[in-house]
Amino acid sequence: MTNLGYWLSDARAEYPDRIALIDLSRMPPRQVTYRELDERMDRVANLLATAGIGAGDRVALGIGNRFEFVEIMFGAMRCGAVPVPLNFKLSAESLTHVLTDAGCRAAFVETAVTERSAQVVEQLGIEKRWEVGGRGAAGESARTGWFDYAAALAGASPGYDPPVLGAHHPAFQPYTSGSTGKPKGVVLNHEGQIWWVRCLKRYWPAGPDDRALAAVPLYHKNAMAGAVKPLLQAGGSVVILPGFEPVAFLQALSAYRCTQVGAVPAVFTILLDHMNLIRRLDFSALRKVVLGSAPVQPELMDAVERAFGVQVGESYGLTEGGPVMLGPPVDGRPVPRGSCGAPWPEGEVKLVRDGVEDARYGELWVRNPGVTTGYHNLPEVNAARIRDGWLATGDLFRRDDDGFFHFRGRTDDMFNSGGENIYPKEVEDLLLSHPDVLDAAVVPVPHAVKGEVPAAMVRVASGSAVTAEALKMFTLERGPAYAHPRHVVLVGDMPLTGVGKVDRARIVEVLRAAMPGQ
Repeated sequence: MTNLGYWLSDARAEYPDRIALIDLSRMPPRQVTYRELDERMDRVANLLATAGIGAGDRVALGIGNRFEFVEIMFGAMRCGAVPVPLNFKLSAESLTHVLTDAGCRAAFVETAVTERSAQVVEQLGIEKRWEVGGRGAAGESARTGWFDYAAALAGASPGYDPPVLGAHHPAFQPYTSGSTGKPKGVVLNHEGQIWWVRCLKRYWPAGPDDRALAAVPLYHKNAMAGAVKPLLQAGGSVVILPGFEPVAFLQALSAYRCTQVGAVPAVFTILLDHMNLIRRLDFSALRKVVLGSAPVQPELMDAVERAFGVQVGESYGLTEGGPVMLGPPVDGRPVPRGSCGAPWPEGEVKLVRDGVEDARYGELWVRNPGVTTGYHNLPEVNAARIRDGWLATGDLFRRDDDGFFHFRGRTDDMFNSGGENIYPKEVEDLLLSHPDVLDAAVVPVPHAVKGEVPAAMVRVASGSAVTAEALKMFTLERGPAYAHPRHVVLVGDMPLTGVGKVDRARIVEVLRAAMPGQ
């Protein structure tokens, strides 16, 4: 069946009474078996179909980390609807753009978590709307004009006969973060995503005894691609935290005997500030830690390995890239530090430099069945970034002599300073080689002569006496003079986006405001 909504059918058939999800957003924690999850997905499909929502209709999901996110996401696909997961931490203006651009006809919103999303849904007049996590009865929500999701689901039929969908029918439509403009809708189809699930079975060694912890937002690719899909297709289980808080994260990782965990690098940078707790807890079940969705420093990977005593790997992916086929090579060779792996056989990858394929360095282009069929309502962007099935990722990589790929930055991060091209990641790596530096972000700021020059925000170790001037000299002595940061701001914590990535837009604001004469 060409419907991603049924991707866990094999696991449900083989392990009906095993625990699929453990939801820690409520007390006591809610455990959901594969049998129950499958039945609830059918009820979601019936709920939507009865409300007149069907094939091709967009359905917004403004829901926090709770098991209902999973059942609504994939249950909606069963009736041919297209879920639009919302980054509900965006501004009201950005949320309005997403809902309007997608043309959402229905919405599921956890109003207790995102009042802003609920207000936007109401302002846009979306009539089919359900409140998740409410306290209503008989299908009525405590919020005017909304139905209570739990009551409505209980009244929906548990059996569903799905419609026949074309292979290229859209499965879901996430939106990119919009850090360099308005969020862009990424259309991902059923055929490509089912192909990726088959790849997961081949390349992601998970089984029914595995358990993963998901603390980053479920609306983000890191949680879905790094925990939910790999574990549930294998009959394993996923522990869902309502959000990231370091003590709760570490306690859940230990108490629930998780075998693997993945997160953005900033999460583990924060966790390492709690070494006393790490030493007291039992992580003997943990076998694998994967860092991704943002640049990963080798020093951080080394520190995490020492702290938890497990192998740490680096992953790479982007929303529109489907399954970017880079990872541990099929011949069993170890992946060197600083690399996210080598190409897997099914997908095609190449490096392009100045419009020509380059064997060693350039922008990564990918082609496989899971690549987006296009950005929603953006024909000019599609023409620029998607050519003959190849997606130009905007990410720069170096391929080493052994065929391993090393991330070097974004094409849109590079800037010119007095005629010299500067790649922020290279300056960040230099700063991170200082023993007192824990994190660093380099961005361009205006300069009267050179146009733009590098500036840096740096987080240093607690108790460090290093100064901003000393760090500037450190980079001058060890790197090219034109690339050294002219301004350095020391901070206790780096500003982060809603999904835990370094908020470069906010860093630009802070550093420009801190410049002399501003």
